[in-house]
This record gives sequence, C-alpha cells and structure tokens, in this order.
Amino acid sequence: MTPLAQLTDQAKALANGEWVPTSAESETARQLQICNACRYCEGFCAVFPAMTRRLSFAQADIHFMANLCHNCGACLHACQYAPPHDFAVNIPQAMAQVRGETYVHYAWPTPLGALYQRNGLTLSLALAAALALFIGLAAKAPAGAADFYAIFPHNFLVSLFAPVFLFAVLALAMGVRRFWGDITPATTGAPVSSPAALETTHDVLQLTYLDGGHGEGCNNEDDAFSQARRRAHHLTFYGFLLCFAATSVATLYHYAFGWVAPYDLPSLPKLLGVGGGVMLCLGTLGLFKLKLQRHPAQGDAAQKPMDYGFIALLFLVSASGLLLWLMRTHVFMPQVLALHLGSVMALFATLPYNKFAHGMYRSAALLRHAVEKRQPNRLGLGGD
Repeated sequence: MTPLAQLTDQAKALANGEWVPTSAESETARQLQICNACRYCEGFCAVFPAMTRRLSFAQADIHFMANLCHNCGACLHACQYAPPHDFAVNIPQAMAQVRGETYVHYAWPTPLGALYQRNGLTLSLALAAALALFIGLAAKAPAGAADFYAIFPHNFLVSLFAPVFLFAVLALAMGVRRFWGDITPATTGAPVSSPAALETTHDVLQLTYLDGGHGEGCNNEDDAFSQARRRAHHLTFYGFLLCFAATSVATLYHYAFGWVAPYDLPSLPKLLGVGGGVMLCLGTLGLFKLKLQRHPAQGDAAQKPMDYGFIALLFLVSASGLLLWLMRTHVFMPQVLALHLGSVMALFATLPYNKFAHGMYRSAALLRHAVEKRQPNRLGLGGD
C-alpha cells in the first residue's frame, strides 16, 4: 500500500473515531516502547523526556515527538539496540519517515499534500526556469536600463507576487493550526506561558537540539561529531531572515518614504540583502554537501528529492539576487532579473509543500514540549 493510500484509509478511520496507524507510525511506536524501557538516551534531546511521560503512543503523541526530533543522529550511534541488533532501533530514521507523513497529513488544502511527494529537485528547478522564462518574455527593457521598475512596473510585480505569497502564508498557517489542534490535548492542553514561549524562542533561534545532547554537534556520515550541520542551518536560517528583512525594509522605504528601488550600499536594504544573500549561499552549499555525505541510516531517503529541491531554490534565489546587484548596469541585467524573480516565485509557490514547513511544525512541537515539561508528570517516571 502506498503512503498516500495509507493516509486516505487513516482519514476514513479517523472520521469514524478510529485510528489506523501507518506502517511508519507503528514502527515508531514500537521503537519508542523499547527506548522507554532503556532510557540510555534520556538527556540527548527533547524527544526522550517527552517520551518518558507516556506509557503508550497514540497518533498525536507520535506526530508530536516526530516533529520534536532534529535528526541529529546521536541516539542512533549511542543505541545498543540499533541495527544489526534484532530490535533494529533507529529513532532518527523512524521519526523522519513519520515527519514526512505529517507534512502530507496536515497540508492545506488537503489534496495538495501529495505535492510533498513530488516536489523534488527536478520539479523545483523546472518551475523556476519556466517562471523565469515567462517573466523574461514579459519584460520590456529600454536600452541600458538600470532601473528594475523600468523593466517591470512596481504594481505589476505586486500583482504577480502578492497573491502567491499570501496563499503560501495562509496554507502554512492552516497546516500548523491543524497540527497544533491535534498535539495540544496530547501535551496536557495547558495554555502557553511566557517562560515556555521564551524557552521555545531560545531553542529555535539557537537550534539547541542540533548539539547532539552534549554540545559536540551532530553525526552525519559516521559516528564522528561535528558542528557543520548546525552551522549550515544557522547560515541558512539567518541568511533567509536577513533577506526577508531586506525586502520588508525596502517595502517600508517605498510606501512610507517614497524611496524607490534599486538601493545601493550603504543603504539598509542593501546591507541586509547582501549579508543575507552571502549567508544563504554558504548555508545552502553546506547543507547540500552534508546531504550528499549523510549516512543513509540517519534519515528518510524518500525525502531527499524534496530536501534537494528546497535547498536548490534557496541557493538560486540568493545567488541570482547577488548576481543581479553585481550586474545592475550590465546589458544582461533584465535576464538576470527575470531569473531572480522566477526563482523567488517558484520558492513562494512551493513553500507550503516543501521542506520549509518542517521549521513551522518543529517550532510548534517545541512550544508544546516547553509547556508540557512545566506541568506535573502524571506518570512520575522521570524525564524532566
């Protein structure tokens, strides 16, 4: 049975008040029962103290803990029951497989969840190229034009990008809302407190659980610890935020002060954009290299095309943005502008159905964990 068919059967069962676990959910529940009896990895990350608060694992519990997992790989290499042991405990891989299912399960609109299984490297690059070609054919560039708005009127760009961006925000918000509604009862249902929110913000911004539970970093291609994965994620995350901040400040400049793009150094949009673009290029190149080197036991091979597609789009957006700045007065500037705009639109269009969503679900799971750990442990089994 295909994963999509399993999720369809599961949806029907849930409508009747039943839960039919997928094979990945059943396998994860089995492994968690073994881990709950062992407790060797209890201090590694948020998953294990959350696990010790439970004696059984319903769907919401499994979805919650799967999105708590940062796939650092530490527990796999520490586990005495990992393959080739008969118990075959591989929490990073099991969690990754369930995470992939949660993206499909909580996608909005629901039928578009299938895009998670098709949103690979080839599709992402083909979509960016097609959109760049379409935008390039629509360009009307006067000879020697160095002004973006001489090629594409501002209102045209807004009408082109605003609907796509707003839909992406709405789709992500609806998906996270459904996920939050499911995991809240499973995590005591207590309201979010200020200390819990502050702890979650710290953990998200610091990527706390990419330290392997001991500060030495993740495992990647073998059992050696490294900070490379954490650093690449930091560069990508903060590079993306700086680029978004550059766009936000430029929007403020345009509408509030009437200062029209393009901007040059040392303007704030340019400082933020160049800094963010360089960080995003370095971060995505680092993530791509680490993905190529990653040991197959430490993740879900079925999600690699989606991972590569997202990384490629982020790199294309940042690299084309930097190239556009360097070639602002060049005769080929309109073509580079079309490539950049096509890449940005492809990123926006696929945002709710690519790896970007994992950051949203993971943040929600971290927040529920921070809330739950502050409540009395009903089982009294340790872990907090």
